[in-house]
Amino acid sequence: MVLTLTEYAESLAERDLIWPKVPSAKPVRATPSIQPLDGIHVVLWDVYGTLLRVTGGRFCLLPQDRTPLEIAIEKTIREFNMWNSMVRRPGPPWQSMIGQYEDYFRRLAMVATKRRGDYRDVDLVDIWEAIVDRLFAKEYSYDENTMGDVRAYCEKIAFFFHSSLQGLEVRKNVCRAVADLHAVGVLQGFLADGQVFTLMQLLRALKQQSTLPPINELVSLQSVLFSWELGIRKPSRSLFELSVERLKSTGVQPDEILHISCRLETDLIPAKTAGMKTALLAAEQSGLEATTEMLKDATTRPDRLLTDPGQVAALFRIS
Repeated sequence: MVLTLTEYAESLAERDLIWPKVPSAKPVRATPSIQPLDGIHVVLWDVYGTLLRVTGGRFCLLPQDRTPLEIAIEKTIREFNMWNSMVRRPGPPWQSMIGQYEDYFRRLAMVATKRRGDYRDVDLVDIWEAIVDRLFAKEYSYDENTMGDVRAYCEKIAFFFHSSLQGLEVRKNVCRAVADLHAVGVLQGFLADGQVFTLMQLLRALKQQSTLPPINELVSLQSVLFSWELGIRKPSRSLFELSVERLKSTGVQPDEILHISCRLETDLIPAKTAGMKTALLAAEQSGLEATTEMLKDATTRPDRLLTDPGQVAALFRIS
């Protein structure tokens, strides 16, 4: 029977593998602004850096420090038995593949977007599908009965690779925040840069912190939008406009949406331009992107500032 992506992730968890760790949080000096914010019906969370603490503070597929990439590629080659079908060169296996990975990433990143001013997002599954296609030329094979077709197989490779590249953990008090909003009937969703595995990755991390209601009770399809779906990333205007349009179809107006993120320029300023209310999460130095000038400027500063996700309850008069 073919494993789903979630089942595959659970099978990895049973093996007690070693994954990269997220460094301890370094606090920032910030005073929360958590006065009630009336009229909000939907909260759209950013994921990496906001709900999930992640190595480097944001989702990344091509880090400036090459060492994590080398390690992740090496682990992926061994996990999926790729070495015998690779073009071999002297040195460790990663040296024979890292150039391919970087080349495919840059090629995909250069593909033009449909709308001027949008920013191309790279689908990690596309990269691994291109690499696996080259392996097939040297009689590479895998267990289709367990892993599925090539696309499904490459989704699992992409998840394993990213898990090997960036450490992550759910931020403290995130589950409390999500539960508080659910308790008073506030719909929640996600507007974030992410991949096909991001929602699964997030839900598994949340379950490790606490027990939450089923996902279909917390969010609706109209309130979830990840960059990989459109092939564009933040701060692409189209990403925010589509999110607004989807929620409008359910009767929710832009100013009834609150977007929460740790980044101003790429996340909250475009959200404000699209008509949403905004809240900056300044919980730690890593991932926080907000200049003093932007915080002072009335056209760019967020409507509220949180220093802990659990403070979101105060915005909705939850005691």
